[in-house]
Amino acid sequence: MMDMPPEALAQVAAYFQVLAEPTRLRILNLLRGGEKNVGELAQECGYTAANISRHLSLMTKNGLVSREGRGTSVYYRLTDESVDALCDLVCGNIARRLERDAAARAAFQLGR
Repeated sequence: MMDMPPEALAQVAAYFQVLAEPTRLRILNLLRGGEKNVGELAQECGYTAANISRHLSLMTKNGLVSREGRGTSVYYRLTDESVDALCDLVCGNIARRLERDAAARAAFQLGR
């Protein structure tokens, strides 16, 4: 990132902003299992189709997912494989931190 122009850094920030919303992370996680249409995603997330469509539009615009129309339905799938790796990396780091915090709390409780 050291030699990236400000315009490119703005795109990187926009990419991470897309990932900074829990509903979009849930949608991405569901799409890791394969392509789905808006109705399927809405049902599995418990949100309205309009809400899911808004999130999918932003994710499509930023290149995380792609869409394909089939008849009256539009199916979405992950297009950026680095999303999987990035999510696994971040989730792994958070899991390790939570384990360390739990161990520290347990040690503190034993010392009382």
